[in-house]
Amino acid sequence: MSRWSRGTRWARGAAALAVPVTLALPAALVVAPALPATARADAPSGPADQAQGRAGDWRLIGAETFNRSLDDARAPWVRDDDGPGSPYNVDVYDNDGAFFETVGGPAFRQQLSTFDTYRKSFRFGARGWLTAELAARDTDKDGTPDAPPTLTTRKGVAHLDEPSHHGGVVIRSTNALPAEYRVEMTLRGLDFGGQRDGSWDYPDGRINGYSPEGCKTNFPWAAGGDFSRPECSWADVRTDSNGFYYLGIMDYGRVAPHNNVFIHTHRKVAMDSYNRYKYTSAGLRYCNPATKQYEPYPSGTGNGVNAIFMTDDRRYANQPGTEYLMHSECGLAKGGAIVSQVDLRPELLPEKSYRFAIERRGGAYTMEMSGVFAHVGQATYRYTRAFVQDGEPIWHYNQKPEEYDGRFNADWTWNGPGGTLVDRDTWPAGSAYPDHFMIGDPHMNFYEGGARVDDVRLYVPESR
Repeated sequence: MSRWSRGTRWARGAAALAVPVTLALPAALVVAPALPATARADAPSGPADQAQGRAGDWRLIGAETFNRSLDDARAPWVRDDDGPGSPYNVDVYDNDGAFFETVGGPAFRQQLSTFDTYRKSFRFGARGWLTAELAARDTDKDGTPDAPPTLTTRKGVAHLDEPSHHGGVVIRSTNALPAEYRVEMTLRGLDFGGQRDGSWDYPDGRINGYSPEGCKTNFPWAAGGDFSRPECSWADVRTDSNGFYYLGIMDYGRVAPHNNVFIHTHRKVAMDSYNRYKYTSAGLRYCNPATKQYEPYPSGTGNGVNAIFMTDDRRYANQPGTEYLMHSECGLAKGGAIVSQVDLRPELLPEKSYRFAIERRGGAYTMEMSGVFAHVGQATYRYTRAFVQDGEPIWHYNQKPEEYDGRFNADWTWNGPGGTLVDRDTWPAGSAYPDHFMIGDPHMNFYEGGARVDDVRLYVPESR
């Protein structure tokens, strides 16, 4: 079988330097207009910006087709020591963040010191509108990253390859996105886990997309537990999950790989895969778009797309993470089992393709996915949600301070062997969170494999 068939928050602090934090606005200014929660259109027959069943037209302002040679080897690996002096420092959930010092105690610092982190970053595309961010570990500290990820192009397709779950690779927008936009990507290959030919265990020996050599765990970042354990005694990621972010909108500027806990506090909306090895419990489920009925996770192939709007409630009592709002053909679900809206068919790649798009327009976000899906064949699904709808906000939706009055602000408190940490003002008045998109794997302790991206495009409303 062919492989390819198958603290302080950065944005909050930045905004506070320019505007007072006492701003309060009338409710009419912060509640977006009522919009339908879901919409469905037949698959488009023409270009993405011409036949999506949307009101208004779009104008293309950025396009990367990967027809020019791209090779990350031209950029150097640079050691990143984290901390306030690092350009990748964001908040208390960073790789060296106070959250882990709190829940892990002194053992966390000791474990973190057993390896070095290396990063590379470079711009590409017209006028550098895209940026690649890669990260890897150097376990023996010899100055060379171990099994580092790569980003290259071949025959007009970007190859994102990640041979170790200790690395991460993402493509992001270099600058903040416009006030209104549509960003889309075309997927031509996917190998980040899920069943192949009906099995989680592949003929080449890989397990849910992970290589079989050595132990693979979530070391050294966890939401709790004994941080002094040897690396191989931590949670086994092979028999937990693999995955990939098709497209996500993040709330901070320099989007790059971090630990998996970090990303749970920084997503606004996202479409990703979360492929759980032989999972039979009730924490995940599929929506069958043909019957419009929920089905248990084992009814699918482990190649689902999870399109999630984040909201301000905490999803977990004992770890960081915002709650999920999940629209599908089966209805709206808040919290509970993660919903996969569709099930991909990776065996059809690269002859067929999948397109993923996110729009911000008219006081709402829309997530869209097109391609050949299980049960229904070729189809396009779109799910739209207002910035604030039925009292539920989309997490950190405000790009500017005047878009929000502070009503969803909170403090998050964490306790552990390292004491008590209070993350104050998780969403205060006067804050601003410009949008940045991301494609790839942002985790440095989960996920392993490869993907092929055919193009990335950015549109704004025709009237702009």
